[in-house]
Amino acid sequence: MTRARALQGALCLCLLAGSACREQASDDIETATAVTVTTATAERATIRAVVHATGIVSPAPGAEFIVVAPDAARIIAIPHAFGERVKQGDLLVQFEIPASAAEVQKQTAEVTRAEAGLQNARAAQTRAQGLLDRGIAARKEVEDTVRAVADAEAALTQANVALNAARTVEHRSTVEAPFDGVISQRTHNPGDLVEAASSDSVLRLVDLARLEVTASIPLPDATRIRMGAMAHLVNTPTETPDVELTIKSQPTAVDPATGTVPVRLGFARPVNIPVGTPVQIEINAEEHRNVVVVPAAAVVHEGEDVAVFVVSDDKAHRRPVHIGIADGTHVEIVDGINAGDTVIVDGHAGLPDEAPVTDAPKDKDEDKDKKDDKDEKDDKDKDAKSTPAAEKDGAR
Repeated sequence: MTRARALQGALCLCLLAGSACREQASDDIETATAVTVTTATAERATIRAVVHATGIVSPAPGAEFIVVAPDAARIIAIPHAFGERVKQGDLLVQFEIPASAAEVQKQTAEVTRAEAGLQNARAAQTRAQGLLDRGIAARKEVEDTVRAVADAEAALTQANVALNAARTVEHRSTVEAPFDGVISQRTHNPGDLVEAASSDSVLRLVDLARLEVTASIPLPDATRIRMGAMAHLVNTPTETPDVELTIKSQPTAVDPATGTVPVRLGFARPVNIPVGTPVQIEINAEEHRNVVVVPAAAVVHEGEDVAVFVVSDDKAHRRPVHIGIADGTHVEIVDGINAGDTVIVDGHAGLPDEAPVTDAPKDKDEDKDKKDDKDEKDDKDKDAKSTPAAEKDGAR
């Protein structure tokens, strides 16, 4: 009997210990510390995709003028230095072209010789015609003089053409500014000898009021670019904020060296950005209306899987989603969550599914800013509603 009671007591102790263990484990789960996270609300909105590209600031067509010697020449004068502004008609470069001066003299002499030949031919024609009228000369002699006059006229015309060409070359020895601009490059000085070659440029004039960006669009994004689409620069200097551009050329050909498609973008207003500056551009692409969007920070990429953590019953629930377009700030959610769901935007790194969470306390200053923004919007709405009535009263 004593042994049976001892066994019964030991069994009770084991049962009590097991119950205590289970109760302790249950308490551990129920009292697990909640992870502090930051949340936002999924909403329906309009989102426009953005194409990212790199580009170079360059002059627009017709906004650049490069001075090259028309022939082998010596530079007599370059009155403007690098960085100086010039007006249309100002002298840029004065060349001395010995060959052109000699050519003008030569062709002038050829014209004089041709004019004398024409006079002689016409005089011979007049004499032959007079002899024919008196029956002394034959008709063939008159016909020969007619052909001689025609040949002399053709020779004079050819001499005049050559003289005009020589004078044109000589006139090109003086180069004037075709538009207002800034000297962006100067590679020679007075006294230098230069060749008539495009690689040996003397001066470069740029109209800074007509700049554009030549961008390189990734080939997969080329079909998403449309004429007239808006764009803007990113990471611009503080003195040039919110620089807007417009697509001015349709993607047409691929650059074989880079595998990208060049596109021209014009500035919406004049900018103070040096020519040749590399820039980053965001171009507006396709637009989706009335779709579910979440902050980009809410989207979690795990290999090929994409998910969003939704908060419900103070727990984080991992939801696989399919995403659509993105604008850099928000991402379209095609399916997986609904508008109005509370999603985690910070604190979800390494967070397990069904983990208890608590929302981070709101910043008072942030709440005040949001309230001020809302009040400002309400004031604008009131003004917009009252304006028609005021205009109506004024009309009365």
